[in-house]
Amino acid sequence: MTQGTTTSKPFPWTGLFVLSALIFTSVTSEFLPTGLLPDIARDLHVTESQVGLLITLFAGTVVVSAAPLTALTRRFPRKYLVITVLFVFILANVLAALAPTYELLAAARVVGGLAHGLFWAVVGGYTGYLVPKKQLGRAVAITAGGGTAAFILGVPVGTALGHAVGWRLAFLAIAVIILALTIVAARLLPHIQHIEPLATGEIPLPLRKDRTIPGVVLICVTVILLMLGHNIFYTYIAPFLISPVGVDSSAVAGVLFLYGGAGAIGLALAGFFADRYPRAGLVAALALVAVAVFVIALFPTQPVIVIGTMVIWSIAFGGAPAMLQTRMLHTASARIRDVSSAYLTTSFNIAIGGGALIGGILLDRTNITVLPFVDVAVTLLAIVVFLVGDGIVRRRLARPR
Repeated sequence: MTQGTTTSKPFPWTGLFVLSALIFTSVTSEFLPTGLLPDIARDLHVTESQVGLLITLFAGTVVVSAAPLTALTRRFPRKYLVITVLFVFILANVLAALAPTYELLAAARVVGGLAHGLFWAVVGGYTGYLVPKKQLGRAVAITAGGGTAAFILGVPVGTALGHAVGWRLAFLAIAVIILALTIVAARLLPHIQHIEPLATGEIPLPLRKDRTIPGVVLICVTVILLMLGHNIFYTYIAPFLISPVGVDSSAVAGVLFLYGGAGAIGLALAGFFADRYPRAGLVAALALVAVAVFVIALFPTQPVIVIGTMVIWSIAFGGAPAMLQTRMLHTASARIRDVSSAYLTTSFNIAIGGGALIGGILLDRTNITVLPFVDVAVTLLAIVVFLVGDGIVRRRLARPR
């Protein structure tokens, strides 16, 4: 019996908080160049757009490598694999801090992207082995809290540190923090049995024949659509707030901090709804996202309406990724849990890069006020695809083997 199915053990608070802390540093490391764009560009004598490409390069590396690396390491003990990946993270951040040229910094980001994709594939499935299915929503909300905290606290603090002492020391600081957490993880992260033993006489089937694959594909498509719509608009939220909304540029950070804090509330709510109402809770959250963004699209010159609605938008959206991850862990069989987590990570990164690209094209060819309307349309499409696909998957699973 795997740890993911036992119900006799106490709730693994320690292990989940360790995973949350690791996710915090991973996300902070991924997006740290965003806040230090001018500093890096000035020091390496490149343009700010070239530094911005480091985020795209990182995400692209995750897209290309996450699934293959997960398949290659499928039989490695999960805890030791997490520790190994963390050491690669440390190396990537040290190389970034020491990089004398833009090209070497880009190479360091590729190393970080390789580690990041495998890290999320393993950590994404780890939670499912620590708790029974009825506790997945609460457990995922705890681990996902690390990512939320990274956007609220990690990236802003890292940015402030980089401005104060230099961007290189900011990367070194991240490396030191990851090293400390690696030591903690080595001592406190529980071992898991991630490969289900076969019953006597049972013949192992190829992973591609697993009955839960259609459900996994549906979740990945839903993630791509939801995050694509979100990033088409949110990538350019700062210029949207400045004009047409009319927020002073010095106040944008405060608005985004408010947005991030509201997202934390949404994440806490997701921990409740994901276990009790997994299907209805997710659809309701996506529908509320669409309504909130539509209101913003209709009143782009009204600061009070826009900022107030952004809070609602963030609460609704803040829990959606965690609910989708929870549903993935509910859907995927134990034998493909790590692989499905890898594809979920790939889906997120495809949407992050693709949304920013499409939003940029629309911004050049139309007007920034078009972006929220496009976000609404794509989010509604995500709801339709999920509902129709879920019905098909349910009927398919109901058929006798």
